[in-house]
Amino acid sequence: MKTWIPDERNFAYLTWKQVDALPRETTLLVLPTAAIEQHGHHLPLATDTLINNLLLGKALAKVPAELPIFALPPVCYGKSNEHVGFPGTLSVSAHTFLAVVHDLGASIAASGFKKVVVYNTHGGNTSLVDVLARDLRAELGLRTFSLFGSPGAAFDGVSAQEKTYGFHAGEVETAFLLHGAPELVHPDHYTANYIAHVDQPEPLKPEGSSANFAWLTEDIAPSGVLGDPTAATAEKGERWSEEASARIAELLVAMYNFTLKHGA
Repeated sequence: MKTWIPDERNFAYLTWKQVDALPRETTLLVLPTAAIEQHGHHLPLATDTLINNLLLGKALAKVPAELPIFALPPVCYGKSNEHVGFPGTLSVSAHTFLAVVHDLGASIAASGFKKVVVYNTHGGNTSLVDVLARDLRAELGLRTFSLFGSPGAAFDGVSAQEKTYGFHAGEVETAFLLHGAPELVHPDHYTANYIAHVDQPEPLKPEGSSANFAWLTEDIAPSGVLGDPTAATAEKGERWSEEASARIAELLVAMYNFTLKHGA
């Protein structure tokens, strides 16, 4: 699979002797979590994993060279049962996802490392990552952090409708791949669907509120798209990915420097 992770930041490229020489107390390991799932007629199954790699790779290139911060190989398979029924979706259960990431955390702890961040770019994993972060801290003593999506990207020019309900294969994801992997995007197959509309508020929301309804993509989007990709451009993708990766780099450095302030 394509990668933008700098070779010198790729944990899997190290030998065990090189790993053994890393400072255990301060080294920060980044575990990407994403998905392999349908992304409409125009984007590849690996969209979430590719975006994760693109943004993380750009961020790691911005981190000061002397800091021992490394990307682990990604957990490509996620809890994607919202896309059940679409060919190509490869989903694991919540139990399996939790078990795999927990066991990877146990391996990290067994090697003596103390800090790990789970960087997630698939919405179906979000609540599980929150659970994992606490469990890895409580059970394994790891100083665990969670990081999601594109923190800090303003997505200027995106409509309120698309910012709110462009969940999946919409303008932002399409723009990222038009920038990073244009050969995998099929603009002649764009489709658009929305799960709700900002100008027609309802008491129940699809997510992110105090009262949500559970949904499957096939309930509202026959093409598999939740959003509208038609306004996406490679220029937007480059600009937004630079903004997001700069913020991710800042947060990784903050995690590297983090110490708990008791009584603060």
